[in-house]
Amino acid sequence: MSVMNGDGAPHRAEEQNGGGDPEHSDEGNEQEVIVIQDTGFTVKIQAPGTEPFDLQVSPQEMVQEIHQVLMDREDTCHRTCFSLQLEGNVLDNFAELKSIEGLQEGSLLKVVEEPYTVREARIHVRHIRDLLKSLDPSDSYNGVDCNSLSFLSVFTEGDLGENGKRKKKGSELEQIDCTPPEHILPGSKDRPLVPLQPQNKDWKPLQCLKILTMSGWNPPPGNRKMHGDLMYLYMVTVEERHVSITASTRGFYLNQSTTYTFNPKPANPSFLSHSLVELLSQISPAFKKNFSTIQKKRVQRHPFERIATPFQVYSWTAPQVDHAMDCVRAEDAYTSRLGYEEHIPGQTRDWNEELQTTRELPRKNLPERLLRERAIFKVHSDFAAAATRGSMAVIDGNVMAINPGEETRMQMFIWNNIFFSLGFDVRDHYLELGGDSAAHAAPTNDLNGVRAYGAVDVDGLYTLGTVVVDYRGYRITAQSIIPGILEREQEQSVIYGSIDFGKTVVSHPKYLELLEKTSRPLKVQRHPVLDDKSEAVELCSSVECKGIIGNDGRHYILDLLRTFPPDLNFLPVEGEELPEESRRQGFPRQHRHRLACLRQELIEAFVEHRYLLFMKMAALQLMQQKANKESKATAALTENGGPQAATLENKGEGGDATATTNGSAPPSPMATENGACESPESSEGKAGEENIPGLAQAKELAETVAAEDGTADLKSREVVQNACKAVGSISNTSFDIRFNPDIFSPGVRFPEGSSEDIQKQKQLLKDAAAFLVSCQIPSLVKDCLDHNALPMDGATLTEALHQRGINVRYLGTVLDFISKTPARTQLDHIYRIGIYELITRSAKHFFKTYLQGVELSGLSAAVSHFLNCFLSSFTDTVAHLPADELVSKRKNRRRRNRVPGGGGGDNTAWASLTPTELWRSIVSEASSYYHFTLHCETVDQAVEKYGLQKTTLLREISIKAGIQILIKDYNFDSRHKPAFTEEDILNIFPVVKHVNPKASDAFHFFQSGQAKVQQGFLKEGCELINEALNLFNNVYGAMHVELCACLRLLARLNYIMGDYSEALSNQQKAVLMSERVLGIEHPNTIQEYMHLALYCFANGQLSTALKLLYRARYLMLQVCGEDHPEMALLDSNIGLVLHGVMEFDLSLRFLENALAINSKYHGARSLKVALSHHLVARVYESKAEFRSALQHEKEGYTIYKNQVGEAHEKTRESSEYLKYLTQQAVALQRTMNEIYKNGSSASIMPLKFTAPTMASVLEQLNIINGIIFIPLSQKDLENLKAEVQRRQQLQEAMKSEEQQEEESPLELEHKLTAEQERQSAPTGAEVLEQQASA
Repeated sequence: MSVMNGDGAPHRAEEQNGGGDPEHSDEGNEQEVIVIQDTGFTVKIQAPGTEPFDLQVSPQEMVQEIHQVLMDREDTCHRTCFSLQLEGNVLDNFAELKSIEGLQEGSLLKVVEEPYTVREARIHVRHIRDLLKSLDPSDSYNGVDCNSLSFLSVFTEGDLGENGKRKKKGSELEQIDCTPPEHILPGSKDRPLVPLQPQNKDWKPLQCLKILTMSGWNPPPGNRKMHGDLMYLYMVTVEERHVSITASTRGFYLNQSTTYTFNPKPANPSFLSHSLVELLSQISPAFKKNFSTIQKKRVQRHPFERIATPFQVYSWTAPQVDHAMDCVRAEDAYTSRLGYEEHIPGQTRDWNEELQTTRELPRKNLPERLLRERAIFKVHSDFAAAATRGSMAVIDGNVMAINPGEETRMQMFIWNNIFFSLGFDVRDHYLELGGDSAAHAAPTNDLNGVRAYGAVDVDGLYTLGTVVVDYRGYRITAQSIIPGILEREQEQSVIYGSIDFGKTVVSHPKYLELLEKTSRPLKVQRHPVLDDKSEAVELCSSVECKGIIGNDGRHYILDLLRTFPPDLNFLPVEGEELPEESRRQGFPRQHRHRLACLRQELIEAFVEHRYLLFMKMAALQLMQQKANKESKATAALTENGGPQAATLENKGEGGDATATTNGSAPPSPMATENGACESPESSEGKAGEENIPGLAQAKELAETVAAEDGTADLKSREVVQNACKAVGSISNTSFDIRFNPDIFSPGVRFPEGSSEDIQKQKQLLKDAAAFLVSCQIPSLVKDCLDHNALPMDGATLTEALHQRGINVRYLGTVLDFISKTPARTQLDHIYRIGIYELITRSAKHFFKTYLQGVELSGLSAAVSHFLNCFLSSFTDTVAHLPADELVSKRKNRRRRNRVPGGGGGDNTAWASLTPTELWRSIVSEASSYYHFTLHCETVDQAVEKYGLQKTTLLREISIKAGIQILIKDYNFDSRHKPAFTEEDILNIFPVVKHVNPKASDAFHFFQSGQAKVQQGFLKEGCELINEALNLFNNVYGAMHVELCACLRLLARLNYIMGDYSEALSNQQKAVLMSERVLGIEHPNTIQEYMHLALYCFANGQLSTALKLLYRARYLMLQVCGEDHPEMALLDSNIGLVLHGVMEFDLSLRFLENALAINSKYHGARSLKVALSHHLVARVYESKAEFRSALQHEKEGYTIYKNQVGEAHEKTRESSEYLKYLTQQAVALQRTMNEIYKNGSSASIMPLKFTAPTMASVLEQLNIINGIIFIPLSQKDLENLKAEVQRRQQLQEAMKSEEQQEEESPLELEHKLTAEQERQSAPTGAEVLEQQASA
């Protein structure tokens, strides 16, 4: 499920509505959902100059949404300034359709042109510019307006749906060219970059106009204003005609001005028209022709290629794009415009007010919650965009500081109602904690705190909008501003917490009450600390957490950098000793700063682990008691306990009986919903619970004791007390583990009385640190060995670590652990990805400080020099300040000479960096930060020793540091010239971290849908997931990673239920969305391409399937190289499809590669390898090379025999196939002998050469992709068969009889065999691919 969480932020679902009883609320939800989806109706729309057309609308829509539709439609897209009228009455733009009287099925709405204002004229020009640029990808390359790239349509040649139905199945075979380009073939070492962004033929821009820009005569003088002139435009048409245009209240017309003389009188003829497009179409034939072509193409594109993404995605490569004149872009650059400011009255937005008001919206029922979540999400994504833009403006020096007199490091900025501060240690605030390193780590810790408190979502407690941006080597924190904070001194405002790390501390009853509500979900213990007068003060958070009541009366908390407890493995404390497990690994280790915290996921996993321990201990003690004593007491206990426990449970679900909700209900629902990684102990625990005798009694007992109403006897109390004590629970009567985040904070003192408690807390922290090393890291490695976790690149590896609560600073430890694992070679891929991550992160740390010393004019030269030192084999570093057309020869000489002397040359110090020095820094950084020893002194040694590839290093460092490079094939290995010149560096992008607000209800539907599917109820599952899709859509809009996961699962279900074309359409959306939201070469996108290829094949679109698989293979080679277990699956897919189109030799190359990779990563005796052998044998059989076929099939047979026994159907199938192959081989031999003996007169038996049927290829494809359906009962099976047959009859009725028969869903036939093949698949009726690979 990693993809769902985006950044792995845990989902706190049960706190959403007081932890209500899930069973009941579900039914409620389903009813509510039905209410929401009121039936749509159709209205007629009549626009000037077009035929009336029908439009499907829903009662919830606003009138404004019809406006949007009209501005997007091909025939009405050029209108922006109009009103909709129903029987002569103008409709209010912001009214919902259901509130309009007389609007019903079949009503006629008229589009009426309205007079322009300056604002409307500007909007019109902007819209026309957007239409002209609608096919131009330059906004995606430049990373603006939430545009991003997508290349799927290049490979599918347009939309999949239609093409698939038109093609004849049979005739397609002849015209496929299956040979992939050389660099995609197995074993190729060539990794060209250029194919990463294939040429999209639609992007060759059709010119409609040469120039469209604002005229120099703006704004109109007073006398012209009174004639209705709003503004003047200047254009050059394709025919080289220069025209000057007036935008007036009535529309646009030509005037008589020229570049140097102002004459606003209308030209003759003036062509007054309400739309600029109509005017231009009259004066320029080329405009008319090309504009309509562009609009046709625009409308044909898949909507998902055009919709804006919620957060900006940046591309690390781009082609050289021509820079064209663009008035709108020029205007945007010089105004503080953000998104759509001019559409909002009052110009700049009050971000804090917007962020907090959306939180305050009601959330009693589903429609309210959807509205609220949608508003929260929208404001967050707008705020992130604004904060990013502001941060860049601050670093680029375009914003005036609010304290301009101080030195640059200490400056703070306010822009557009957002407060910006730099990640430096100002006024020695963090002196004791590690200075600048601590100041750099604090913002991300703070952001994690904001995320955690935001997810708990307590009414009345407010956090600041927070975005952390890394740009050009600086870290900037952007925050919304608490009303009134700027007028007061900080000392007066803070009424809770401490502003000096615990020297003076204050508290406040209201804050304690609010924070108490978060203490259970966040596992924070309420504790007393001493203030400067040595008096005890109660806190329910860390001391740094400050409470401020804003002028708006809201209770804000900020500085949440210590929400989670410290990580003792990286915090050596004098006189404290860590547990044995940590010491054995060389902990505690010195870290850069003292802010190292445990991750929330780790806390969750640790508490869950402790809960299982608690249950086991109680059970064991009960068993002992039972053995010691007669069963009399036990009987009495259960009589009391039974009903008592029942009543208590009900209370617990209502959320009253607090004692139990934290965990005496079996592994607390919270722990599992919070996305706590299912560590092996937790999963074994669930299975193991059945085996421990007395566990049920222990649960009952825990509940009874917790009730504390005297029903439990002393003995049983003692049992619970002992168990509580053993696991470090803070309460003696129920399981409740919480942490005190202030332990080990320098400067915090605790009262005498709590010393015992402090000892307990210290022990708990040590145990948690040891748990990370002794449980979580091994569990991660085990998951990688079992292929439950399949990271492909740095980002997915980091995600896998974070899901299990392991911080990236443990990367060195993880790598050491892997290298000591017995099955080391089966972890090659993880080890290699870890090394990539280690090297590029160390390089990024260096790059950060390197960039801070570079002035703006030297930026591209500095970045290219850094990349050369990092990646190029060229060792001579003198020639790194190229004589560029901008740098005059004289200045260049002076610059170069300044470096050795260092005379005032701070700004060119970067030019003296050498590869040796850089790699030395990387090695020392790896050693000091990650405690890992790299054995390499140059990039070539690293490549050689760890089997790396330079393109991957380039991709990783570019993404991490926000570098955008020119897409071309770089020669890294030349020893004569550097790989990069400054022309190759196109841009530097910000790297942005922000909170991802969640759609809780939709997520619940999605989870229950998944659960249903896993139990084998496909239809119900399908409905729930469709519902989730609607709700996600409602909250996030049409583009989001979570929608992507939804669509993928839906496609999978459609496919299993035999609806191939529906599967294709859903999967196509998933691919497009993944490309747009995650990036064109993100591992998730690669997976989506593979699924899409399978569905294409099932729909008979063989050549498209191959193209998609080749694309996936190319991307995977770029991202992680050939040596990766996922590559085996990909190559098996390619080999099978090639076998199906009779390209036997090519097919063998891929299948044999897959066999080799499978043998390496799954062990030579695995069932996956047996299947690989069988696939290879089938191709040899088709080639009539029976000896080789026999050899491979024998290998497979041996594995089956050893693994599943002789009686198993797989073993029997294999032995049948062996017999058949032997007969064929004998027959062939006979024939050959006959020929030798009798020469040409021989009577030759016709040999059966088998070209595989498409159905058999599809069957094998399904097996290797783990598409299986194991019915839970005969009845399910019958139902499903009936369902599938019904669908087939429908399909066959629709299609003509030429449809091939074999295309029936074969999934049912090999229910169990496939389960054996896909050993890694979890048990139970399993239809999902492994989620972990996602």
